[in-house]
Amino acid sequence: MKINKFFTWVVFYLCVLVASSSGFVFPLGSANEWFSALNSPAFSPPNWVFGPVWTVLYLLIATSAFVILQKRSEWLPLAIAFWALQLSLNVIWTPVFSGAQNLQLAFYYIVALWLSIVAYIFCSWRISRWASMMMIPYLCWVSYATALNFAYWQINN
Repeated sequence: MKINKFFTWVVFYLCVLVASSSGFVFPLGSANEWFSALNSPAFSPPNWVFGPVWTVLYLLIATSAFVILQKRSEWLPLAIAFWALQLSLNVIWTPVFSGAQNLQLAFYYIVALWLSIVAYIFCSWRISRWASMMMIPYLCWVSYATALNFAYWQINN
C-alpha cells in the first residue's frame, strides 16, 4: 500500500470516527433521561443494537469513500461532495434529536440524510459498483431510523 493511499484511508476513517463521537456526546438509550422517558414505537430496537450496527456502518461508509477515491471518474467530485454531505447530516441529526430534543426538526434532517445517501449511491455507482453497494446497509438502516424518528415524533407530540 502506498503512503498516500494509507493516509487517504486514515483520513476517511478519522472522519467517520469524529462523526460517531456525536453519539457519545448526545447518547440515546438509558444514558439519556429524556430519551428514556419518551413513548417508544413498538418497532424500536433494544438499545444494545445501536453500537454494533453503527460500528459496521461507519466502517462501510469510510471504505466506500476510500474505494471511489482510488478511481478516476468525472463523477468523483460530486460523489465526494455527497459523501461529505451525508456524513455532515449524520453528525447533525444526533444533537438535534437528542441534544435539542426536537423530534420534528430531526425528522427533516434525517430525510435530507436519506436523500444525500441516495445521491451518493447514484454517483458512486458510476465509479465503483462495489463502493456503491457498501452503502446499501446504511441506506436501509437510515430508512428504518427515519421511520423510527417519525414514529417518536408522532407519539410524543
